[in-house]
Amino acid sequence: MIKSWMVIGGVAFLVALASNIITPNDVKWFKRLQRPRWLTFEAAIPVIWTVVFICGAWSAYIIWEKEPGTTGTWLFMALYLLLEIVTVAYNPVMLRLRSLKAGTIVGGTGFIVGIILAMAVLSISGWAALLIVPYLLWSPIGTYTTWKMIQLNPKDA
Repeated sequence: MIKSWMVIGGVAFLVALASNIITPNDVKWFKRLQRPRWLTFEAAIPVIWTVVFICGAWSAYIIWEKEPGTTGTWLFMALYLLLEIVTVAYNPVMLRLRSLKAGTIVGGTGFIVGIILAMAVLSISGWAALLIVPYLLWSPIGTYTTWKMIQLNPKDA
């Protein structure tokens, strides 16, 4: 029997995998951009996002297990999916458009969706809401970094 955590984890993995539609030229563009001097943790970013996504999937699992299959739960799952899609859209959108401004907008949008999701699930599970906090802490850092990169690379805004 397929467990709910397997489905939630599988969907999260497939959405993240689908976001890797990036051409090498797009990545080259991003790699040549100047970064803020304080950005010393860039190598850790994939690990940080992995932890953030695991927390998000765990949060979704908690909500699903509270009332599996109800209309309300499906709406929450749609909101979790929207948050992940917006989050993983950051790289493809920014790199395809070669626009740091687009990346900043997508990052800010994700943060707003994250706040809405956290507030919505709080009434069902404090733990589920707490597991969204890593996203709410990390997402603004990435968005702020992208915004600062606009100032360092104005022609790539």
